Amino acid sequence: MTEQKPADEMLYEHDPKGFLGELFAPVAGYGVTITSFFRPTVTEQYPFEGPYVMPRFHGRHQLNRYADGLEKCIGCELCAWACPADAILVEAANNTPEAQYAPGERYGRVYQVNYLRCIFCGLCMEACPTRALTMSTDFELADYKRADLIFEKPQILAPLEEGMLAAPHPMVEGLTDGDYYRGEVTGPTQAQVDWVREHRPEDPTLQAAAKAVVDKTQEAAK
Repeated sequence: MTEQKPADEMLYEHDPKGFLGELFAPVAGYGVTITSFFRPTVTEQYPFEGPYVMPRFHGRHQLNRYADGLEKCIGCELCAWACPADAILVEAANNTPEAQYAPGERYGRVYQVNYLRCIFCGLCMEACPTRALTMSTDFELADYKRADLIFEKPQILAPLEEGMLAAPHPMVEGLTDGDYYRGEVTGPTQAQVDWVREHRPEDPTLQAAAKAVVDKTQEAAK
């Protein structure tokens, strides 16, 4: 008489293989390898052709700007506090009427990211109250010297887009830092352009910003 196994042991017992299962069992583990023989070979031509990276990939950090060119970073250091690897260093400074770099009272004077420590977790982005810090898809960070992997603010700050006015310059007249955070700034104004023209007449962004102001005025008049 066959001994009956307990129900819990029978629950995890493999189903018996049929005739074909027993026949092909020795080569079943090579199924993926065999089917790959008949697929076309795909070779990425890196570094001559950039690889495809997912849009939400966590790469090199970037400090963003508002539409008029002021920096979004207010030097609050929350990103540095949130970093589990202690890879970020922020030192804030006060904005002044002669040197307004960001909306509000303060801006990030020093911003360093140590990529020898960074684990690209993205917690710094989550901690940023003004969405100043994001992570780009740039992953090519290898270098020959350890010191070159400590990125300073000019290496992280986003480049000026067409029509933006290089900081420092005053905030948009009549608006507060809260208005900036809510996205109510769409570009530089004539007062900002005039201020930069008076204090930095050779600023390379002045001409494009002045043109953007004229275009906006003409569009609003239609």
